[in-house]
Amino acid sequence: MTRAKAVSDYSGVSFITLAFYASNGTEFYKHTQEKGNLEEGETFGEFSTSLMYGNYTMVVLANGDCNAITLTSPTVATYGENNAKDTWAYTQPVNITSNEAVNLSATLDRICTFLGVQSTDNRPAGVTHMRLTISAGAKSFSPTTGLASSNTGFSVTMALPDATLGSTAAIGTYLFLATDEQTMDVTIETLDAADGAVLFSKTVENIPFKRNRQTTLTGAIFSGTSLSASGFLVNTDWITPDDPIAF
Repeated sequence: MTRAKAVSDYSGVSFITLAFYASNGTEFYKHTQEKGNLEEGETFGEFSTSLMYGNYTMVVLANGDCNAITLTSPTVATYGENNAKDTWAYTQPVNITSNEAVNLSATLDRICTFLGVQSTDNRPAGVTHMRLTISAGAKSFSPTTGLASSNTGFSVTMALPDATLGSTAAIGTYLFLATDEQTMDVTIETLDAADGAVLFSKTVENIPFKRNRQTTLTGAIFSGTSLSASGFLVNTDWITPDDPIAF
């Protein structure tokens, strides 16, 4: 029995990538399906291909609404210039010894974590963007381990929706950790344009993260009182994990 959901029944998955790598690391097969934009005769989450006799590593990746993940090997995958999205992965060895059909299935596990930032004060008209700078982790990862392929951190800048003007605002980003649990610093900045002047900056230190969990920061971001260190709270309770996805 399993609580996993089929990818076709889960709205959180928009792309699935299947690849086979030979024992020498050579990519033998790779194909990406986009939900709602399938090739003729395809069913989302089902693939068919022919492999030569030999040993392979099968890699399966699934991700949310974004461009598909760029997969280059069983140990390197990245979102490139795009922001990371909700991501699941699975790898296993496959040995082809005959010309008989082989049916393979897999349950993919979520390998990312999520950082959310929620303001407790209202956004003024002069603030149009927010930037998050994370001191560790990465937007790239190893499908084999599910861990970040580097640990240097990154920044993401996001436009604030028009609906948040005069009300509270929330942004967030997915990321990959270098270990299953990791502590890092997060700098929150408000901007008057995507690459404009910084109107407010606050670094919250020693934030706990865990794979397949969400960490949420709340506090005053737009008002002067946000300069107080006590203006931010850290929600350290991990949420109940979502069900893994059946492939």
